[in-house]
Amino acid sequence: MSKSLALVTGGSRGIGRAIVEELARTHRVIATYRSQPDAASAVAAATGARMIPCDLADLDSCRALLHAIRDEPSIDLLVNNAGMGPRERRDILDATPESFDEVLAANLRGPYFLTQGIARRMIEQSRGRIVFIGSISSFTASVSRGDYCLSKAALSMAVKLYASRLAPHNIPVFEIQPGIIRTDMIASVAAAYEERIANGLLPQRRMGEPADVARVVRSIADGQLDYSTGQVLHVDGGFHLRTL
Repeated sequence: MSKSLALVTGGSRGIGRAIVEELARTHRVIATYRSQPDAASAVAAATGARMIPCDLADLDSCRALLHAIRDEPSIDLLVNNAGMGPRERRDILDATPESFDEVLAANLRGPYFLTQGIARRMIEQSRGRIVFIGSISSFTASVSRGDYCLSKAALSMAVKLYASRLAPHNIPVFEIQPGIIRTDMIASVAAAYEERIANGLLPQRRMGEPADVARVVRSIADGQLDYSTGQVLHVDGGFHLRTL
């Protein structure tokens, strides 16, 4: 019996790479990357994943991805992981429309329409699971990167929409909200975060690792949460808790 197929966007580094490494133990994996072909080749060599270039901000590139996997007999799991922060953190009073458009295209429009195409296939094959990798920024205001916060807040609603639409077809949809995870996206501010974590920013006083997120994807891939569609799964060391 052939292995189930998982499609992971943004699989060449950070959280995406950890997800690919985890899923490759049990699934055939197709993963996308936007840049850094050397990193993508390294992931392919280490995991056996098929790496396909795709820029989610470009809908033509998304359509090309769907075309490239059209002959796969089924797509059993979609992990919408790819995303980006603003190229430059700016106060919202100094924010630019160019940055806004770029971040929203990559973080919201691309995953929204890629999921549309994959969901249609999953309905035809009568099975599948979908995961969106969101962020604590969906509910936490960071005035130096408003475009990123807005993209993740809107992505949370996309999860609710797809969970509602696909529930009658028994296709569960989930949102994973990572907190402060040790990736290159936060490299420039990692030291400041480490200090704040040590001073009590997080109830669990350590920074998250990409593998922490990958293990939650594993539970979804294994069907452990199939009767919990629409759930938001926090991977944030307790950041989301309100305490007195």
